[in-house]
Amino acid sequence: MALGRHIDHVIRGNHVGWPLNEEVNAFTYGLAIYPVLLIGLYLYRSHRVGPSFRVFLSAGGAVFVGFIHFGPTGVEPPPDIIHHYEPRFRGWLAFGWLVAFIGVLVLASVYEATLASRRRRAERGSPVARRTEGAAR
Repeated sequence: MALGRHIDHVIRGNHVGWPLNEEVNAFTYGLAIYPVLLIGLYLYRSHRVGPSFRVFLSAGGAVFVGFIHFGPTGVEPPPDIIHHYEPRFRGWLAFGWLVAFIGVLVLASVYEATLASRRRRAERGSPVARRTEGAAR
């Protein structure tokens, strides 16, 4: 979904920054998510990070994208998205994509936080965890 948002920016030519022009802006910073996702995927597959890392990425992404579009100093508020397209329903589709993207990020962070919480409870309740706690006392 993030790729869809970046493609929308490129199609509209709206607030597009480096590498497509010289300006460094929120679009440019948003592109940083792709290497972070790849590194995070590698770290997760190699069991170096867990669900808490994914919570951080999803929740951080929701806050970043939400602030960019809905914050008090929003770089690209909803009217800029909706009114750019003709016919207007295309603008509403692009805006719907944005809202769905933020919604997916929020739902993913809640789901991943639930998984992280269950994992921690399971680790505390495991026989190994109980022996370790007993030995530390």
